[in-house]
Amino acid sequence: MVVKEIKSYDEFKQIINGSKPVVIDFWATWCGPCRFISPIFEKLSERDEFNGVDFYKVDVDEQGDISQEVGIRAMPTFISFKGGEKDKQLVGAQPGELENVVRSAALV
Repeated sequence: MVVKEIKSYDEFKQIINGSKPVVIDFWATWCGPCRFISPIFEKLSERDEFNGVDFYKVDVDEQGDISQEVGIRAMPTFISFKGGEKDKQLVGAQPGELENVVRSAALV
């Protein structure tokens, strides 16, 4: 799956309240660690074992209302949601921990 960008608060609410678990990358264009981890997040989204998970990203500078709603304080932050609720959260560019967040989201 390709990582899709969330473009509005309404779209965000619809996505997290959907039937599939989602993992969202909260990032910023000026964030060095975000640029480091982004390709790793993309690769995880392409792995067959995570087909049941949808992958999204939110530019915190463009979508401040979403960032405020979920309490983003640092970038990158990755949050998994299941049934509209936060499941797991990871702050920082930690590839191994990111895979654990995605793996947890895939367990339904």
